[in-house]
Amino acid sequence: MAPKRSTIKDVAKRAGVSTATVSNVFSGSKPVNAELRERVEGAARALSYHVDRAASQLRSGQTKVVGVLVPDLDDVFFTSLVSRLEVRAQEDGYDVIVASSRDNPELERSRLRALLGWRPSGLIAVPNNDEIPQILADEAHRLPIVLADRVAGISTFADAVTIDNHEAGAMAASHLVALGHRDVVIAASHLSFAPIRERVRGADSVLFGEFGEGARVVELGSNSDRGADIFADWLDRNARPTAILALTNVTTLAVLSALAARRIDLPEQISLIGFDDYAWMSARKTALTAVRQPVDAMAGMLWDRLKARIGGDDSPPRRIELNTSLQVRDSVRDLSMTANARPVLPRKHAPVPGE
Repeated sequence: MAPKRSTIKDVAKRAGVSTATVSNVFSGSKPVNAELRERVEGAARALSYHVDRAASQLRSGQTKVVGVLVPDLDDVFFTSLVSRLEVRAQEDGYDVIVASSRDNPELERSRLRALLGWRPSGLIAVPNNDEIPQILADEAHRLPIVLADRVAGISTFADAVTIDNHEAGAMAASHLVALGHRDVVIAASHLSFAPIRERVRGADSVLFGEFGEGARVVELGSNSDRGADIFADWLDRNARPTAILALTNVTTLAVLSALAARRIDLPEQISLIGFDDYAWMSARKTALTAVRQPVDAMAGMLWDRLKARIGGDDSPPRRIELNTSLQVRDSVRDLSMTANARPVLPRKHAPVPGE
Protein backbone atom coordinates (compact mmCIF):
# COMPACT_ATOMS: atom_id res chain seq x y z
CA MET A 1 0.00 0.00 0.00
CA ALA A 2 1.28 3.46 -0.89
CA PRO A 3 2.03 5.71 2.10
CA LYS A 4 -0.52 8.38 2.93
CA ARG A 5 0.27 11.75 1.38
CA SER A 6 1.02 14.51 3.90
CA THR A 7 -1.39 17.45 4.06
CA ILE A 8 -1.09 21.07 5.03
CA LYS A 9 -2.68 20.16 8.38
CA ASP A 10 0.09 17.63 9.05
CA VAL A 11 2.74 20.28 8.38
CA ALA A 12 0.96 22.82 10.60
CA LYS A 13 0.70 20.30 13.45
CA ARG A 14 4.36 19.29 13.23
CA ALA A 15 5.54 22.92 13.06
CA GLY A 16 3.16 24.05 15.80
CA VAL A 17 1.55 26.76 13.67
CA SER A 18 -1.79 27.38 11.99
CA THR A 19 -2.63 26.14 8.49
CA ALA A 20 -2.89 29.81 7.46
CA THR A 21 0.77 30.31 8.39
CA VAL A 22 1.79 27.28 6.34
CA SER A 23 -0.21 28.63 3.41
CA ASN A 24 1.46 32.05 3.71
CA VAL A 25 4.92 30.48 3.73
CA PHE A 26 4.36 28.61 0.48
CA SER A 27 2.19 31.13 -1.35
CA GLY A 28 4.13 34.24 -0.40
CA SER A 29 0.80 36.09 -0.06
CA LYS A 30 1.70 37.46 3.38
CA PRO A 31 5.08 38.01 5.09
CA VAL A 32 6.17 35.40 7.63
CA ASN A 33 9.05 35.94 10.05
CA ALA A 34 12.23 33.95 9.48
CA GLU A 35 11.86 31.70 12.56
CA LEU A 36 8.35 30.57 11.61
CA ARG A 37 9.33 30.10 7.95
CA GLU A 38 12.24 27.86 8.96
CA ARG A 39 9.99 25.75 11.20
CA VAL A 40 7.37 25.32 8.49
CA GLU A 41 9.88 24.49 5.77
CA GLY A 42 11.64 22.02 8.08
CA ALA A 43 8.35 20.30 8.88
CA ALA A 44 7.48 20.14 5.17
CA ARG A 45 10.81 18.52 4.34
CA ALA A 46 10.45 15.99 7.14
CA LEU A 47 6.99 15.02 5.89
CA SER A 48 7.90 15.17 2.16
CA TYR A 49 5.10 17.68 1.74
CA HIS A 50 4.64 19.48 -1.58
CA VAL A 51 2.11 22.16 -2.41
CA ASP A 52 -0.81 20.94 -4.54
CA ARG A 53 -0.81 23.74 -7.10
CA ALA A 54 -3.86 22.45 -8.96
CA ALA A 55 -5.96 22.38 -5.79
CA SER A 56 -4.78 25.86 -4.82
CA GLN A 57 -5.77 27.21 -8.22
CA LEU A 58 -9.22 25.64 -8.00
CA ARG A 59 -9.82 27.21 -4.58
CA SER A 60 -8.59 30.67 -5.51
CA GLY A 61 -9.77 30.79 -9.11
CA GLN A 62 -6.33 32.23 -10.01
CA THR A 63 -3.13 30.73 -11.38
CA LYS A 64 0.39 31.88 -10.72
CA VAL A 65 1.84 29.70 -13.46
CA VAL A 66 3.14 30.69 -16.90
CA GLY A 67 4.12 28.38 -19.75
CA VAL A 68 7.27 28.69 -21.84
CA LEU A 69 7.70 26.78 -25.10
CA VAL A 70 11.06 26.64 -26.90
CA PRO A 71 12.20 24.60 -29.92
CA ASP A 72 15.17 22.82 -28.35
CA LEU A 73 16.53 22.66 -24.80
CA ASP A 74 19.83 21.31 -26.15
CA ASP A 75 20.42 24.76 -27.63
CA VAL A 76 22.25 26.95 -25.10
CA PHE A 77 20.49 30.09 -26.32
CA PHE A 78 17.08 28.71 -25.40
CA THR A 79 18.19 27.27 -22.05
CA SER A 80 19.76 30.64 -21.18
CA LEU A 81 16.53 32.41 -22.11
CA VAL A 82 14.43 30.01 -20.02
CA SER A 83 16.76 30.39 -17.04
CA ARG A 84 16.43 34.16 -17.07
CA LEU A 85 12.66 33.99 -17.51
CA GLU A 86 12.45 31.72 -14.45
CA VAL A 87 14.31 34.31 -12.37
CA ARG A 88 12.00 37.13 -13.45
CA ALA A 89 8.89 35.02 -12.91
CA GLN A 90 10.00 33.94 -9.44
CA GLU A 91 10.55 37.56 -8.46
CA ASP A 92 6.88 38.20 -9.23
CA GLY A 93 5.62 35.05 -7.52
CA TYR A 94 5.04 32.91 -10.61
CA ASP A 95 6.05 29.33 -11.34
CA VAL A 96 7.23 28.41 -14.84
CA ILE A 97 6.40 25.26 -16.79
CA VAL A 98 8.80 24.64 -19.69
CA ALA A 99 8.27 22.46 -22.76
CA SER A 100 10.42 21.74 -25.82
CA SER A 101 9.00 21.04 -29.26
CA ARG A 102 12.26 19.51 -30.61
CA ASP A 103 11.81 21.47 -33.87
CA ASN A 104 8.88 19.20 -34.70
CA PRO A 105 5.58 20.90 -35.73
CA GLU A 106 3.42 17.98 -34.57
CA LEU A 107 5.19 17.83 -31.22
CA GLU A 108 4.91 21.60 -30.99
CA ARG A 109 1.11 21.37 -31.14
CA SER A 110 1.10 18.56 -28.57
CA ARG A 111 3.34 20.50 -26.18
CA LEU A 112 1.17 23.58 -26.52
CA ARG A 113 -1.95 21.60 -25.67
CA ALA A 114 -0.18 20.18 -22.61
CA LEU A 115 0.88 23.65 -21.45
CA LEU A 116 -2.62 25.03 -21.98
CA GLY A 117 -3.98 22.14 -19.90
CA TRP A 118 -2.40 23.82 -16.85
CA ARG A 119 -4.60 26.87 -17.49
CA PRO A 120 -1.60 29.20 -17.19
CA SER A 121 -1.85 32.92 -16.59
CA GLY A 122 0.12 33.49 -19.78
CA LEU A 123 2.42 31.90 -22.34
CA ILE A 124 5.77 32.76 -23.92
CA ALA A 125 6.46 30.82 -27.12
CA VAL A 126 9.35 30.52 -29.57
CA PRO A 127 7.80 29.02 -32.74
CA ASN A 128 9.50 26.20 -34.63
CA ASN A 129 9.62 28.24 -37.82
CA ASP A 130 7.84 31.03 -39.69
CA GLU A 131 4.53 29.13 -39.45
CA ILE A 132 3.11 30.22 -36.09
CA PRO A 133 0.87 27.42 -34.74
CA GLN A 134 -2.82 28.14 -35.26
CA ILE A 135 -3.53 27.05 -31.70
CA LEU A 136 -1.72 30.19 -30.46
CA ALA A 137 -3.85 32.48 -32.61
CA ASP A 138 -6.99 30.65 -31.46
CA GLU A 139 -6.07 31.07 -27.77
CA ALA A 140 -4.92 34.69 -28.00
CA HIS A 141 -8.40 36.13 -27.39
CA ARG A 142 -8.46 34.67 -23.86
CA LEU A 143 -4.83 34.06 -22.91
CA PRO A 144 -1.95 36.56 -22.75
CA ILE A 145 0.70 35.37 -25.24
CA VAL A 146 4.10 36.80 -26.17
CA LEU A 147 6.18 35.43 -29.05
CA ALA A 148 9.98 35.38 -29.18
CA ASP A 149 12.89 34.99 -31.60
CA ARG A 150 11.58 33.06 -34.63
CA VAL A 151 8.88 35.50 -35.67
CA ALA A 152 8.62 36.75 -39.25
CA GLY A 153 7.04 40.18 -39.59
CA ILE A 154 4.50 41.67 -37.21
CA SER A 155 2.20 39.27 -35.37
CA THR A 156 -1.46 40.20 -35.66
CA PHE A 157 -2.45 38.70 -32.31
CA ALA A 158 0.51 38.87 -29.89
CA ASP A 159 3.53 40.92 -28.90
CA ALA A 160 6.84 39.68 -30.32
CA VAL A 161 10.36 40.25 -29.01
CA THR A 162 13.24 39.55 -31.40
CA ILE A 163 16.67 40.87 -32.28
CA ASP A 164 17.55 42.94 -35.35
CA ASN A 165 18.89 39.97 -37.28
CA HIS A 166 19.67 41.93 -40.44
CA GLU A 167 21.86 44.29 -38.42
CA ALA A 168 23.60 41.35 -36.71
CA GLY A 169 24.60 39.79 -40.02
CA ALA A 170 25.70 43.12 -41.48
CA MET A 171 27.77 43.95 -38.40
CA ALA A 172 29.67 40.66 -38.56
CA ALA A 173 30.27 40.95 -42.31
CA SER A 174 31.47 44.55 -41.92
CA HIS A 175 34.09 43.37 -39.42
CA LEU A 176 35.33 40.73 -41.87
CA VAL A 177 35.45 43.20 -44.76
CA ALA A 178 37.34 45.75 -42.65
CA LEU A 179 40.00 43.10 -42.02
CA GLY A 180 40.36 42.27 -45.71
CA HIS A 181 38.07 39.25 -46.11
CA ARG A 182 35.91 38.90 -49.21
CA ASP A 183 35.62 35.13 -49.60
CA VAL A 184 33.17 34.34 -46.81
CA VAL A 185 31.19 31.20 -46.11
CA ILE A 186 28.08 31.42 -43.93
CA ALA A 187 27.33 28.43 -41.71
CA ALA A 188 23.54 28.59 -41.28
CA SER A 189 21.23 26.28 -39.37
CA HIS A 190 17.98 26.35 -41.41
CA LEU A 191 17.13 28.91 -44.08
CA SER A 192 13.48 28.12 -43.35
CA PHE A 193 13.88 30.24 -40.18
CA ALA A 194 13.22 33.95 -40.68
CA PRO A 195 15.99 35.11 -38.28
CA ILE A 196 18.57 33.03 -40.16
CA ARG A 197 17.46 34.39 -43.54
CA GLU A 198 17.70 37.92 -42.19
CA ARG A 199 21.24 37.33 -40.86
CA VAL A 200 22.26 36.06 -44.29
CA ARG A 201 20.66 39.05 -46.00
CA GLY A 202 22.39 41.43 -43.61
CA ALA A 203 25.79 39.88 -44.35
CA ASP A 204 25.15 39.82 -48.09
CA SER A 205 24.09 43.47 -48.10
CA VAL A 206 27.62 44.35 -46.98
CA LEU A 207 29.44 41.88 -49.21
CA PHE A 208 27.46 42.86 -52.30
CA GLY A 209 28.04 46.51 -51.54
CA GLU A 210 31.79 45.98 -51.33
CA PHE A 211 32.45 43.25 -53.89
CA GLY A 212 29.31 42.71 -55.95
CA GLU A 213 28.89 39.12 -54.71
CA GLY A 214 27.49 37.50 -51.59
CA ALA A 215 28.68 34.70 -49.36
CA ARG A 216 28.42 31.00 -49.99
CA VAL A 217 25.83 29.52 -47.62
CA VAL A 218 25.94 26.03 -46.09
CA GLU A 219 22.97 24.71 -44.10
CA LEU A 220 24.12 22.61 -41.13
CA GLY A 221 20.86 22.02 -39.25
CA SER A 222 20.28 22.18 -35.49
CA ASN A 223 22.49 19.29 -34.35
CA SER A 224 26.17 20.12 -33.83
CA ASP A 225 27.47 16.58 -34.51
CA ARG A 226 25.55 16.22 -37.75
CA GLY A 227 26.45 19.79 -38.69
CA ALA A 228 30.14 19.06 -38.15
CA ASP A 229 29.95 16.13 -40.57
CA ILE A 230 28.18 18.25 -43.19
CA PHE A 231 30.70 21.07 -42.91
CA ALA A 232 33.71 18.77 -42.94
CA ASP A 233 32.39 17.21 -46.14
CA TRP A 234 31.83 20.69 -47.60
CA LEU A 235 35.43 21.65 -46.79
CA ASP A 236 36.68 18.58 -48.61
CA ARG A 237 34.74 19.44 -51.77
CA ASN A 238 35.15 23.21 -52.03
CA ALA A 239 37.82 25.89 -52.20
CA ARG A 240 38.67 27.00 -48.69
CA PRO A 241 37.33 30.49 -47.81
CA THR A 242 39.34 33.02 -45.85
CA ALA A 243 36.56 33.39 -43.28
CA ILE A 244 33.46 31.68 -41.90
CA LEU A 245 30.47 33.38 -40.31
CA ALA A 246 28.45 31.00 -38.12
CA LEU A 247 24.88 32.14 -37.46
CA THR A 248 24.02 30.21 -34.27
CA ASN A 249 25.91 28.78 -31.31
CA VAL A 250 25.16 25.27 -32.64
CA THR A 251 26.64 26.01 -36.08
CA THR A 252 29.61 27.69 -34.39
CA LEU A 253 30.33 24.48 -32.49
CA ALA A 254 29.77 22.40 -35.63
CA VAL A 255 32.27 24.50 -37.60
CA LEU A 256 34.87 24.30 -34.82
CA SER A 257 34.52 20.52 -34.71
CA ALA A 258 34.90 20.25 -38.49
CA LEU A 259 37.97 22.48 -38.51
CA ALA A 260 39.53 20.47 -35.68
CA ALA A 261 38.88 17.22 -37.55
CA ARG A 262 40.68 18.65 -40.61
CA ARG A 263 43.46 20.18 -38.46
CA ILE A 264 42.70 23.68 -39.71
CA ASP A 265 43.96 26.34 -37.30
CA LEU A 266 42.28 29.60 -36.29
CA PRO A 267 43.00 32.25 -37.42
CA GLU A 268 46.20 31.40 -39.34
CA GLN A 269 44.49 29.17 -41.91
CA ILE A 270 40.91 30.36 -41.64
CA SER A 271 39.02 33.02 -39.68
CA LEU A 272 35.76 32.55 -37.80
CA ILE A 273 33.03 34.70 -36.27
CA GLY A 274 30.63 32.83 -33.99
CA PHE A 275 27.17 33.62 -32.67
CA ASP A 276 25.54 33.69 -29.21
CA ASP A 277 28.63 34.61 -27.21
CA TYR A 278 29.10 32.23 -24.26
CA ALA A 279 31.92 31.61 -21.79
CA TRP A 280 33.33 28.65 -23.71
CA MET A 281 33.92 30.88 -26.74
CA SER A 282 36.48 32.96 -24.86
CA ALA A 283 37.87 30.06 -22.78
CA ARG A 284 39.96 28.80 -25.70
CA LYS A 285 43.53 29.07 -26.90
CA THR A 286 42.12 31.24 -29.68
CA ALA A 287 39.19 33.16 -28.25
CA LEU A 288 36.32 33.60 -30.69
CA THR A 289 35.04 36.86 -32.04
CA ALA A 290 31.28 36.50 -31.70
CA VAL A 291 27.94 38.24 -32.11
CA ARG A 292 26.35 38.54 -28.67
CA GLN A 293 22.59 38.43 -28.36
CA PRO A 294 21.11 40.46 -25.48
CA VAL A 295 19.62 37.45 -23.67
CA ASP A 296 19.06 39.31 -20.39
CA ALA A 297 17.30 42.19 -22.14
CA MET A 298 15.21 39.81 -24.24
CA ALA A 299 14.06 37.82 -21.21
CA GLY A 300 13.28 41.04 -19.35
CA MET A 301 11.26 42.46 -22.22
CA LEU A 302 9.38 39.18 -22.74
CA TRP A 303 8.44 39.04 -19.08
CA ASP A 304 7.49 42.73 -18.91
CA ARG A 305 5.20 42.36 -21.93
CA LEU A 306 3.59 39.18 -20.60
CA LYS A 307 3.08 40.69 -17.16
CA ALA A 308 1.51 43.77 -18.72
CA ARG A 309 -0.89 41.62 -20.75
CA ILE A 310 -1.76 39.54 -17.69
CA GLY A 311 -2.45 42.83 -15.91
CA GLY A 312 -5.00 43.87 -18.56
CA ASP A 313 -2.99 45.78 -21.17
CA ASP A 314 -5.12 45.53 -24.32
CA SER A 315 -3.10 47.82 -26.60
CA PRO A 316 -2.34 46.62 -30.17
CA PRO A 317 0.37 43.95 -30.52
CA ARG A 318 3.92 45.29 -30.59
CA ARG A 319 7.07 44.01 -32.28
CA ILE A 320 10.20 44.87 -30.30
CA GLU A 321 13.64 44.46 -31.90
CA LEU A 322 16.75 44.47 -29.73
CA ASN A 323 20.30 45.09 -30.92
CA THR A 324 23.24 42.72 -30.81
CA SER A 325 26.89 43.56 -30.21
CA LEU A 326 30.15 42.22 -31.61
CA GLN A 327 32.70 40.86 -29.13
CA VAL A 328 36.03 41.22 -30.94
CA ARG A 329 38.70 38.70 -29.94
CA ASP A 330 41.38 36.69 -31.78
CA SER A 331 39.68 34.39 -34.28
CA VAL A 332 39.71 36.76 -37.30
CA ARG A 333 43.02 37.30 -39.06
CA ASP A 334 43.79 40.77 -40.38
CA LEU A 335 44.31 40.47 -44.14
CA SER A 336 43.84 44.16 -44.88
CA MET A 337 47.60 44.77 -45.22
CA THR A 338 48.26 41.59 -47.21
CA ALA A 339 49.01 42.63 -50.75
CA ASN A 340 48.89 39.11 -52.15
CA ALA A 341 45.71 37.80 -50.57
CA ARG A 342 44.32 34.75 -52.34
CA PRO A 343 42.10 35.86 -55.25
CA VAL A 344 38.47 34.85 -55.26
CA LEU A 345 37.18 33.03 -58.31
CA PRO A 346 33.99 34.51 -59.78
CA ARG A 347 30.87 32.66 -58.73
CA LYS A 348 27.18 33.19 -59.15
CA HIS A 349 25.38 34.08 -55.93
CA ALA A 350 22.62 31.67 -54.97
CA PRO A 351 19.76 33.80 -53.60
CA VAL A 352 18.47 33.14 -50.12
CA PRO A 353 15.03 31.45 -50.16
CA GLY A 354 12.33 34.10 -49.96
CA GLU A 355 14.19 36.71 -51.99
